[in-house]
Amino acid sequence: MEIEDILRHEAQAILDIPQTNDFEGAVTLLYKYVHEKGGKIIMSGMGKAGQIAINMSTTFSSTGSPAVFLHPAEAQHGDLGIMQANDIMILISNSGKTREIVELINLARGLNPEVPIIVITGNPISQLADEADIVLATGNPKEVCTLGLTPTTSTTVMTVIGDILVVRLMQRIGFTNSEYAKRHHGGYLGDKSRKQARM
Repeated sequence: MEIEDILRHEAQAILDIPQTNDFEGAVTLLYKYVHEKGGKIIMSGMGKAGQIAINMSTTFSSTGSPAVFLHPAEAQHGDLGIMQANDIMILISNSGKTREIVELINLARGLNPEVPIIVITGNPISQLADEADIVLATGNPKEVCTLGLTPTTSTTVMTVIGDILVVRLMQRIGFTNSEYAKRHHGGYLGDKSRKQARM
C-alpha cells in the first residue's frame, strides 16, 4: 500500500463518520453538566482507546471544560472515587464490548446512578451502546493496518470525534484567547495565545 493510498483511506474514514444529531445532543449534555451544574468530564478507554481518551481529556481541560482520565482497571481499585455529583462520562470502545469499560458503567452507576454516559464506538448496537445516553458512532472503518487488526483508522476517527466535541463545546461557551492564555503559561502556545489576546 502506497503512502497516498493510506492517506486516502484515513481521509475517507473521517468523511464517513455518521453526522447525526447526537453530536449536538452530546455537546448540550456536556454543557449542562460541566458549565451549568459544575461537574467535570470523566474520560475512559482501554488500550489504544484509552490513549485517545487521555488526549481528549487534556484537550477539554485546556479549552475550558475540566476533564480527567480514569483508567478502567484502576477504577476497580479505588480510583472511581474521583467521581462526584454532576460529573459526566465519555467512554471509548471500538468493539463496544470491552470488558473493563462495560464493568466501569456498572461501577459508576453504583456510585452515581444518574451519571450521564456518552459512548464513542464502532459498534452502535453493542452492550456498551445499549447502556449509553448518547452514542457517537465512528462508522466502524476498516483498519488501514495490513493485518486489519492494529487500531489505526479506528483511532483516527475517534480522535476526530473528540475534536468535534471539543470545538463545538468551545463555541458553546464562547472560549476566548484570553481564557486560553490563562491555562497555557509556558511554551509556544502560551506565548501565542497571550499575543492574540492583546490584539
